[in-house]
Amino acid sequence: MMKTMIKLTISLGFIAMATQQATAQQNRNCAPREAVVDRLASTYGESRQSIGLGERGMVIETFASSDTGTWTITVTTPNGLTCLVASGQSWEELAEALPPQGNDA
Repeated sequence: MMKTMIKLTISLGFIAMATQQATAQQNRNCAPREAVVDRLASTYGESRQSIGLGERGMVIETFASSDTGTWTITVTTPNGLTCLVASGQSWEELAEALPPQGNDA
């Protein structure tokens, strides 16, 4: 299950990163990683839920809070700069099983 969540997070991160990374940097939605993690925890009660390694050493992480229902996807560059890629509400943790092998569904 954890592998599925990581793959989903990475896929969403790549899509969002490709379309929003330049915008995020222009809007100054980037800061040192420690500052971003502290802000997500103190303001929204979010903690890291998943992590994956992207292209060029970038780290994609999902933060979420089951109490507030908020979630945030971040991308951290190798130099420690973390950018907000996407965020939203109504976070739900799922435990879906994979479809049986050989099933086209």
